[in-house]
Amino acid sequence: MKAEERRIRAWLDSLAKPRGSLGIWERQVEKVLLVWRDKSHELSPKHIIFAADNGVVRAGVVSQLAEVTYVQSRHMLAGTAAVACFCRCNNISYEVVDVGIAHPQEVGVGRKIAQGTHDFSLQPAMSKGEVERALHVGAERVRVAQQEGYNLLSFGEMGIGNTTTSAAVLGALVPQEIDTIVGYGASQGNYGLVLKKKKIIVQALQRYQSEMHGIEDILRCVGGFDIAALTGAMLACANVGMPFFIDGFITAVALACAVSINASVRDVALLSHISREPGMSAALRYSGMDIYEAPLQGELALGEGTGAILAVILLRTVLYTVFHMGSMETLNQEARKIHQQRRRYEDG
Repeated sequence: MKAEERRIRAWLDSLAKPRGSLGIWERQVEKVLLVWRDKSHELSPKHIIFAADNGVVRAGVVSQLAEVTYVQSRHMLAGTAAVACFCRCNNISYEVVDVGIAHPQEVGVGRKIAQGTHDFSLQPAMSKGEVERALHVGAERVRVAQQEGYNLLSFGEMGIGNTTTSAAVLGALVPQEIDTIVGYGASQGNYGLVLKKKKIIVQALQRYQSEMHGIEDILRCVGGFDIAALTGAMLACANVGMPFFIDGFITAVALACAVSINASVRDVALLSHISREPGMSAALRYSGMDIYEAPLQGELALGEGTGAILAVILLRTVLYTVFHMGSMETLNQEARKIHQQRRRYEDG
């Protein structure tokens, strides 16, 4: 344990509570303070949602219309999507970044690389240049948030078909687990779609096996603009010292990609919850993150970063608490004083 870690731990242990009694949240506070290095005492969070369409939906792997990506992204801006309601209710700033929605009109922060990726069942999802642009967009939004004065980020996504692209990317990283990482996504209960999704993913991974030599190649062949932008954002967080919360499966896969490129991303990453998607645990294991350090077990599967926002709210509460609660020393002094007064009274 480094000196700074020992100092923060000693301070937390000195507060008026049993040591470690705030559990996971106490460890998250410790991690955030270690990243901040005393620069901040108050949480100033921002939520960033990367939105993009995925060409693989044309292969019939989802039950929803692809146009839902565009419509729901607009609802986020209007404040009527779930994540927008979560943010507005708790005074958390958020932005929607259009990195590839399949519509000519830009939504939110306009960084559209293309109107959706290609169908990776037929050809690579994107070009090398498009991957690089998506990574750059993610990094740029982190730098902007830092310049705006935010000191903690949470990430979300919007894109019909992105559980398919995420499972494909993760399948390239952990091919031995391909049978257990493909889930229902938004098509709950439709087992036929799950089988079709798995078949298309396996075929694609076999087709591009000789091309996938690293993370950028994997993203190019079977990824999505949203996953690539999330990866770039997480890498930037490590570079600038910005702690961040991931949300569910898609963001966990992006974390796996980012950690593969730079292991120090783990030092600034925080877990929020364990998604209902079966691949989430595999993505976290690959990233070297302890799945039991996710504070929420709510069977969430909504996406958009909703679970991450709930975690931000809890962290803000605990952070406020540790900076405003009394010390164990003061508590014990007062208790001893009262105890002595009582003894004197009883002794007459």
